[in-house]
Amino acid sequence: MVSYVAGAAILATLGSVHLAYTWFTHRFDPRDAALMPAMQATSPRLTRATSMWRCWVGFNASHSLGVLLFAALYLLLATQHADVLRASPVLAWLAPAGAAAYTALAWRYWFRVPLAGAAAATVCFIAGASLLAG
Repeated sequence: MVSYVAGAAILATLGSVHLAYTWFTHRFDPRDAALMPAMQATSPRLTRATSMWRCWVGFNASHSLGVLLFAALYLLLATQHADVLRASPVLAWLAPAGAAAYTALAWRYWFRVPLAGAAAATVCFIAGASLLAG
C-alpha cells in the first residue's frame, strides 16, 4: 500500500500547489497584460453569464479539486481500506489509469513539473497495482 500512498501524496501535492497558485497568486495570469482585460470582457458563446477569465479561474480550481479528490480517495483506500483495493482489481488499476491520463495531459498540454509528478505517481500506482495482482 506504500506505493499507493506515495502516488496519492504526489498528486495531492500537485493539486494543492495548483489550487494555491490559482486562488492566491498571479502565476496563472497571462504574460501579455492586454489579455486579462480581454478575457474579463469576453464571454463564451455558451452563456453571457460569465467571462472567459472567470471560466479560466474556475477550470483551474476545479482541475485542482479533481486531482485532490482522486488523491484523497486513494490515500483513504490505501491507509484505511486496503482490503477494498485487494478485492477490486478495477479500483486497484483505476489509480494507475487515472494517473496515466494526467501524465498524457501533462505531456500534451502542460510543462515539466506536472509531467514529472504525474509520471512518478503513475509509476507508484502501477507498482502498487502490480503487487496487488501478485
